[in-house]
Amino acid sequence: MHSASTAALTRYTAHTRRGCDAIDAAGVLPAFTGVAVHDGWAPYRNYAGCDHGLCNVHHLRELAGAAEHGHTWPLAMSCLLLDTKDAVQQARAAGTDQLDLDALDELETSFQTIIALGHEQHPPRGTGKRTKAHNLLLRLERHQPDVLRFAHDFRVPFSNNQAEQDIRMVKLQQKISGCWRTPHGAERFLAIRSYLSTTRKNGLDALDALARLTAGQPWLPAPSPT
Repeated sequence: MHSASTAALTRYTAHTRRGCDAIDAAGVLPAFTGVAVHDGWAPYRNYAGCDHGLCNVHHLRELAGAAEHGHTWPLAMSCLLLDTKDAVQQARAAGTDQLDLDALDELETSFQTIIALGHEQHPPRGTGKRTKAHNLLLRLERHQPDVLRFAHDFRVPFSNNQAEQDIRMVKLQQKISGCWRTPHGAERFLAIRSYLSTTRKNGLDALDALARLTAGQPWLPAPSPT
């Protein structure tokens, strides 16, 4: 099951595969030109028409695991991300739509300082296999703009929790009822769930939305501006 979400829309699809074939079939990312916030799964990088933001809740979990092995840089990075999240929330509350340039410069400098500390704690090991903590460090360094995009553009959320929340009921149904026996059944179920999730986000009662659907007069969201 694949999902794509905004604050007002939900799209669930089913496919036999997990990679780009399934993403293309869902019909969202191939033409998307906004910011896609995700967990860093490699196939998303094939879509260059949009910008990318990385889920920092995923990063915080990985950083907590790396800190358990005695490294200090993950603690510093966690604090930096959380402090920046608080700064963004405070700026929003004050009615501004961006951090000031001095704050952004300090953020970038602090990020690079922590990365440098991480390299000191993970010196090159020749052809030896890198640890998970070292791989995390390199990933954060490589994708720094995507990690910190939420601080530069307040429209970008800190995490992809919207998508995580939207798939919860579908996963609960899967846990209780098990898998679907046919692709057709799964597709019909996900189409209905997409409709109900979207109507809920737009303030419609689920029973009213279903009644309109069965009467052949489904509620539809307003089209995106062109």
